[in-house]
Amino acid sequence: MHSIVSLISGRGSNLEAIFKTATAKSWDVRFTGVISNNPEAKGLDFARSQGISTQVLNHRDFASRDAFDKALIHEIDHYGADLLILAGFMRILTPAFIKHYEGRIINIHPSLLPRYPGLHTHESALEAGDTTHGATVHFVSAGVDEGPIICQGEVPILLDDDASRLAARVLKMEHYIYPLAVEWFINQRLQIEGNTVHIHPPESQYISFT
Repeated sequence: MHSIVSLISGRGSNLEAIFKTATAKSWDVRFTGVISNNPEAKGLDFARSQGISTQVLNHRDFASRDAFDKALIHEIDHYGADLLILAGFMRILTPAFIKHYEGRIINIHPSLLPRYPGLHTHESALEAGDTTHGATVHFVSAGVDEGPIICQGEVPILLDDDASRLAARVLKMEHYIYPLAVEWFINQRLQIEGNTVHIHPPESQYISFT
């Protein structure tokens, strides 16, 4: 059985999508803990409602990023984590933290990386006049929103889109591809070679909603 720990900062909707998929499909997993740097994160309420242990580590209580990450590692390792899921965790993690969980920490980003790392991705796609946008699930590396890509999901940009409408469409895609990527991981179907992720047996790693 795989143990999963998730880090959140807000509503944790991707955590909820993963948990519900795991329950519906009877995955051989256990959600051992949810940790947030934000005491007001709504995702903590969902985790508690499902009997998942929760912990708050407010980064403002620590003198440095290194000190916060060391405390975070201690809590995650206490829970035990075969897989560490970042689900809207709004902190840049130190290289030492990422190295500690190398190959078993994944993130979702609301753009078709390498396009638009960082914040305000929906506004950037609209300002650029793109016709498509989407989300990317990737293993976490030391670079911000970098790391080997597991899968991507594409959605169309419509003529009347604004950032909020586009964000809602992308979020639906996130809720589809993030559970898919986690399922591939727990079924040991992913292999990292350099900066490329292969899936065995082969399956499309690019999903499109029309």
